[in-house]
Amino acid sequence: MQGMTTYWHGSVPDVAISLVATLDFPKYSASMSDFWSEKTVFITGTSRGLGLGMVEEFLARGLTVAGCARAASAPISHDNFYYESIDVTDEAALSRFVGSVSERVGAIDMWINNAGVLDPVRFLRDLTANELTEHLNINVGGVLNGSRQFIAHRKKYGGHGVLINISSGAAIKGYAGWGAYCSGKAAVDRLSECLQLEEGDTGLRVHSVAPGVIDTQMQETIRSLTQEEFPMVEKFHAIRRDNLFNTPKFVAEHLLTLAFSNDEVTHPVVIRLPNESES
Repeated sequence: MQGMTTYWHGSVPDVAISLVATLDFPKYSASMSDFWSEKTVFITGTSRGLGLGMVEEFLARGLTVAGCARAASAPISHDNFYYESIDVTDEAALSRFVGSVSERVGAIDMWINNAGVLDPVRFLRDLTANELTEHLNINVGGVLNGSRQFIAHRKKYGGHGVLINISSGAAIKGYAGWGAYCSGKAAVDRLSECLQLEEGDTGLRVHSVAPGVIDTQMQETIRSLTQEEFPMVEKFHAIRRDNLFNTPKFVAEHLLTLAFSNDEVTHPVVIRLPNESES
C-alpha cells in the first residue's frame, strides 16, 4: 500500500496533506455474494462504458442497482435494475428518482458518481469560458448533485453509506488539450476530501477512485484525435496495442471490496486502482 493519506473523521486538521494512494485490494471472493445480495447501489452514467459494465457486474453478483443517464431507454432489462433518463445537472429530477428507488427497495448503500464527459478537447487558448462552464457543470456539478442527494438520503437511515466519485489519473497530471477534463477531475478529488471532512462524523465514507484506463467509447474518441489536437494520443494507442486496460469486472470487484469487505479497514479518500495486467 503506497502513498497512504490520513483519513480524517473529525474536525479539519491544521495541515492536511493528501497523497495519492494506490491500493492492492484483496482478491474478489465469491463467498461474499450472499452479503452483497442485500445491498443496493446507485450509479450515474449507466448507458454505456464503465457505468454499464458496473451495472452488469453488480447485477451478476446479486445486488440491486439503480442507474441513470441521458439515454432515453434503459441499456438492459433486469428485475433488479431500475433506470431513469436523467441529466445529472438536473438535481430535482435526480431527487425524484432517488425517492422512487427508496420507496421500492429502501436504503441505498453505495452511490457511484460515474457520469462525465471528455469534450471539449481543446487547447486552453481556444477554450471559451462558456465551454469550460458547461463541462464543469456535468463533471463537477453532477458529482456535487449526486453527493448531496446521497447524503440527504442516508440521513433518513441514520447516516453511514459509501460514496464513490469516479476520478482519473488526469486529476493529478495535466495533459495538453485536456484543460477542462483535468481541471474537473482534480476538483472531484478535492470535493471528495472536503465531503469526508464535513460528513465523516455521520459514518459516511467518501472515496474518489481513478479506475485506470478502460476500453470504452471515450477511449475510441481519444484514439481518433490527431497529435495536433492531443499530443499524448500515442500513449493511448500503445495502451490499446499492449492491451493494458482495466476491465469493468476488475473495477467492480475493487469497489465492492472497498465498500463492503471490512468496516474496520481504513482507506484514504483519493485512490488509484492498480493495473489489472500487473495484479
